[in-house]
Amino acid sequence: MSGEKRRENLLKILRESDEPVSGTKLAENFHVSRQVIVQDIALLRAKNHDIISTHRGYVLQEKGNIQRVFKVKHSAEKLLDELNLIVDLGGQVEDVFVYHKLYGVIRVEMNVKSRKDAKRYVDGIYGGVSVPLEQITSEYHYHTVTADSTETLDEIQEELQKQGYLVALRDYEPVDFWSGV
Repeated sequence: MSGEKRRENLLKILRESDEPVSGTKLAENFHVSRQVIVQDIALLRAKNHDIISTHRGYVLQEKGNIQRVFKVKHSAEKLLDELNLIVDLGGQVEDVFVYHKLYGVIRVEMNVKSRKDAKRYVDGIYGGVSVPLEQITSEYHYHTVTADSTETLDEIQEELQKQGYLVALRDYEPVDFWSGV
């Protein structure tokens, strides 16, 4: 395998990984030394790939992934439809959170990137003894959604609006939920 092809595959592995990937694991995967991986990472960084080193391995910070928070409301039966709408249009649902006047922000990570992830999430909610988080706020909830462009987020927002899911913020709700959290 050529160095260029190896670096393409290395980027693919980093993009698809949900956690840091160690240099040793990459070296074993490509049957090269760890030093070759270190050099590959340096070459990829020189080509403006934002790869950071952590104590657990390498992580690719995708430039271009931007985020927006959407406030939505729908019945429990529409949960899967809402998630599928977002992922079908190219978004990733990072979390679900509610803003409670007394408790503040209550947040749960979701990391829903596909219809398969959406189904797994919904099955997990309804397969156990849990209820969706939004039930404590009369079905109002928020999602942080990431996408590759503002245009994609605009399209998601437009479709959420068309489907009647999008809701305006109230006066008491903070615009920046994460300041001070």
